[in-house]
Amino acid sequence: MKKYIAYSLFLIAAALSLVSCDKFLEDTPTDRLPDSEAYKTIDDLRHNALGAIYLNIGGSANSQGLQGTARGVWDLNTFSTDEAIIPTRGTDWYDGGIWQNLFLHRFGNVDFTGDTWNYLFKEVLACNRAIERIDAYAALHPADDVSGLRAEARALRAMFLFYAMDLYGRVPLFMSSSPTVQEMKLQDRSVAFKHIVGELQAVEDDLPVARSPRFGEYYGRMTRNVVDFLLAKVLLNAEVYADDDWTDDKRPDGSTMMWNVEGNMMNTWKAVERYCVFVSASGYSLAAEFKDNFDISNEESPELIFTIPMDIYDYSNRFTQQFRSLHYNHASALGLNGENGPCATIEAMNTFGYSKGVDADTRLFWTYYYGNIFHDETGAVVTLDDGSPLTYYPLAVKLDLSNDPYEKTAGARMRKYEIDLASMSDGQLRRNDIVLFRYADVLLMQCEAMLRDGRAGAEADALLNQVRSRSRMESRTATLDNVLEERMLELAWEGWRRNDLIRFGLFTRPYTDRPQTDADRHGYTLVFPIPGETLSACGCAQNPGY
Repeated sequence: MKKYIAYSLFLIAAALSLVSCDKFLEDTPTDRLPDSEAYKTIDDLRHNALGAIYLNIGGSANSQGLQGTARGVWDLNTFSTDEAIIPTRGTDWYDGGIWQNLFLHRFGNVDFTGDTWNYLFKEVLACNRAIERIDAYAALHPADDVSGLRAEARALRAMFLFYAMDLYGRVPLFMSSSPTVQEMKLQDRSVAFKHIVGELQAVEDDLPVARSPRFGEYYGRMTRNVVDFLLAKVLLNAEVYADDDWTDDKRPDGSTMMWNVEGNMMNTWKAVERYCVFVSASGYSLAAEFKDNFDISNEESPELIFTIPMDIYDYSNRFTQQFRSLHYNHASALGLNGENGPCATIEAMNTFGYSKGVDADTRLFWTYYYGNIFHDETGAVVTLDDGSPLTYYPLAVKLDLSNDPYEKTAGARMRKYEIDLASMSDGQLRRNDIVLFRYADVLLMQCEAMLRDGRAGAEADALLNQVRSRSRMESRTATLDNVLEERMLELAWEGWRRNDLIRFGLFTRPYTDRPQTDADRHGYTLVFPIPGETLSACGCAQNPGY
């Protein structure tokens, strides 16, 4: 049975109210012990100040969590791209047009962008509160070392700010649990970018070099390795994040930005490489098989860097991705439930080489359900309601399948995570930990940084082909185009596609049943709109184009 070794199930409830200035981000905790009882010892601090923040990295309701739930961070980063789509299937999946609007980049008509903002800043608020509790404890117990706990809280706050900055561009940088209206002013993206890098660098030395996804004291927690991964990820996107006018089709040059990495000044790409090397030096390696990272017991993978711990009984976190994707009868045959919705795009199928048959990328089989024939636990063929075998048609996908012959069967469906036959709640409560950061991404980031620094050659080739050879794919020369393709092959369904496409300047191009919009052409859709209630409360202007 999985447990957060260092967490209690004590929850801090933070309610967000964005109605007026004095109510902005109002904190109304409930169901908690008095401070005099909740923060007596260092263990109390770890459990009660940090526990709820860690638990809320996952979620059990819409728009909560970094992955696992619907209508939140993962959906915004996935269904706005050429990786995946939620077609309208007759009376299913129209939902007021939100999925079509998300895919078509009509983000002003996607109602959960505001809910996702509220989730991220609820967690920033909780991090600030935790830091205040830790500081108050330190003042009363000067002999106790709480630097590690404070570093965890700051690293968590920086991570939530990273996701918010990536999605919305401009964000507030408030440092207290009771921010003033002035402190809630939106900061330029370049300011937030430098702040996040500075926060992550500042806490590195106070965090242990430990394996977060492994059972033990640091299971599911922030460690030095997680922070180094985040630093590489944030800096890899430096040209995007340092750009405060994303509508002018111009970006700063990452090679001219200089960073102090442990006393050494280096440009952005060398800094990315250095942080990737730090992760490698901690002993990470690729799992023997691609699928090992997504098995029921995936906490044993040597590749995982940061995950959302999952269990049938101990946590309320949900994993809805497969639940939403599988055809009803397919899921039912596995003792689960399904909603027959999300699927891969034609672009994704082309990248995996679906039409090449046996010459397709080997990861196609482990990433998607496609074609036929599927069997239940007894070996019986899964059929449609008319008795014919269930077949998924990957190339029949389009945005609106209503009245189409393939209305219910178009599109390859999410496989990637091993089906947990012991799962509960229609397959949403399961034992596979949800993968957030892993080592294959580190190797690809390092390869890309070297290429962007003008250092193509054998070393960059080796990094790319280390990932490819694990999946028994032929070697390739490391080019930026090949790296982007490899990121699709390796990281599909892992929530990075939007981030990648924006960095490569390809997010706004037309693809499967999606024309380029005027808003795309002007660069407006590179970020999402900021909630109107937030703008009213802090007196700031909306992002351009909304």
